[in-house]
Amino acid sequence: MAIDSEVLVIGGGLAGITSALSAARAGADVRLVSYKQSTLRHASGLVDLLGYAPDGEGPLVDPYAAIPDLPESHPYRTVGVDGVREAMALFDDVAGDYRGGHTDANALVPTHGGTVKPTARYPASAAAGLASDDRDVLLVGFESLSDFDAPHVAAHLRAAGVPFDVRGVTVRFPGDLNADAKVTRYAKLLDTDGSVTVRGRERPARDALAERVNTELEGEARVGFPAVLGDDAARDVRESLADRLGADVFEVPMGPPSLPGLRLEDALFDALDAAGARFETGNPVVGYDADGDSVASVSVEKNGAEIPYAADEYVLATGGLVGKGVESERDRVYEPIFDCHVSHPEDRYEWSDFDAFGDHAFARFGVRTDGDLRPLDGDGAPEFENLAAAGAVLGGHDFAAEKSGSGVSIATGHAAGRNAARRARSR
Repeated sequence: MAIDSEVLVIGGGLAGITSALSAARAGADVRLVSYKQSTLRHASGLVDLLGYAPDGEGPLVDPYAAIPDLPESHPYRTVGVDGVREAMALFDDVAGDYRGGHTDANALVPTHGGTVKPTARYPASAAAGLASDDRDVLLVGFESLSDFDAPHVAAHLRAAGVPFDVRGVTVRFPGDLNADAKVTRYAKLLDTDGSVTVRGRERPARDALAERVNTELEGEARVGFPAVLGDDAARDVRESLADRLGADVFEVPMGPPSLPGLRLEDALFDALDAAGARFETGNPVVGYDADGDSVASVSVEKNGAEIPYAADEYVLATGGLVGKGVESERDRVYEPIFDCHVSHPEDRYEWSDFDAFGDHAFARFGVRTDGDLRPLDGDGAPEFENLAAAGAVLGGHDFAAEKSGSGVSIATGHAAGRNAARRARSR
């Protein structure tokens, strides 16, 4: 017996979650299935809309103004400017403590690599660190956290020409955290303001950290830390440190595992739960059955058995080449669940450029869709009447070069979920 729903979303990343949330808020009975845990925990927590044009122009000030000039194959052209705005409004409603929704302009956010990234939405924890602010900055790294080299980051920011003086120092984190301690251990200690031993004395962790950093301050108005400043009580941790330091405190977005990403994941899954959507992870979708020009069910592998999941509408949000939502062999590129068509040059040597930073065709590989985001076959007809696609599985854009990955996932996820709910409810 099949497990039924009106809309079935395949994939638990940002596109899949947004699709499920959009469909559920439109009144559909929604189930999300994902093989792996959400990839958000590996993301910086920044939400990029469009940082650079496909020709490399940028950083762009207003990403919305650039959308009409994108190639017709770009997913933003399918969704349209109004559709992107509606999707970002949904994100703003559910994402929790995020900033950037007050303006169309991109913010410039320093990263742990010392670059300045144009982004449309950013966690409140990063707000005091914007590169457009001309107040001086002290960056603080920890000896036990090698992923954030504060002097290195500061040097790169100075080379990038930021409009403020920036220094970086490395200090010992209070207590006895090991060099291989997980970022969640730092966060937990600061969340609870647990006791640490400093020179033989027990001290609250926040007091001890502020006391150490105060010895390094030279009048800077802002102090930046790696993104480990709490989880459940992140705002309280920042405010406590700011009060003790007499300076605004911010987090610099980090690579995986990412606490800002985990915080965003929690907020989005809480919103899914509140909307009544069901979700499950850990079991892959391994095939499908068709009924004419429609998908009748998909097969989910559980403990060696293939369980049918049936729905009126399906949304494919399994990621691109990196996420295995698009696969390649020596002579072909394809989508592995429904075998959707993926356009690519016949000559494999044309898939990439000899220049590492050149124009790589593979970066734009993915399914092409109609106006309802239904994947198209090689002749330009919908693969299935009741299958839509969203996120990185879509072709026609280079999300890494454009800094558009999160925005495309949110915009196409919102549109695919809303359209799926509308079609399901009209049956």
